[in-house]
Amino acid sequence: MTTLEVRRVRQSDPDAAQLVAELTYEYTTRYGPRGAEEMQRPADVFEPPHGQFLLLMEAGEAVAGGAFKRLDDETAELKRIWTHSRHRRRGLARRVVEELEKEARAFGYRRLYLTTGPRQPEAKALYLATGYTPLFDVETDPLTIGPLAFDKAIH
Repeated sequence: MTTLEVRRVRQSDPDAAQLVAELTYEYTTRYGPRGAEEMQRPADVFEPPHGQFLLLMEAGEAVAGGAFKRLDDETAELKRIWTHSRHRRRGLARRVVEELEKEARAFGYRRLYLTTGPRQPEAKALYLATGYTPLFDVETDPLTIGPLAFDKAIH
């Protein structure tokens, strides 16, 4: 088994380009122009001292990644968690979430917040499986809710 390396980069890093392109395509496919708009928001919020963009690298290739940004003094918001399409079903998204949690804790955050779209059942399942509290009724049709919000204490 190959070792995974965690790299802290800017979203504009060349190693992140393919992941960002895939994520942009996925958001646009699932949500139309609004999905593309999400990926055009400024990425400098994912840079220290308030945020971070991480890549999981395997044999020199970015296989997964994600970021967080400051929401308030105690809360970071997770964003752009993604696994490359050729590397799915290996637990990499879970590993990205774990790494982001560790990093956010090291930045002094005590709580994490995130939203995922109602057309991303795999993301909803990931956050439920990794201990995030849904801030919505999980029995309700996600398409009637809009963005699905979660939070988690990380002290």
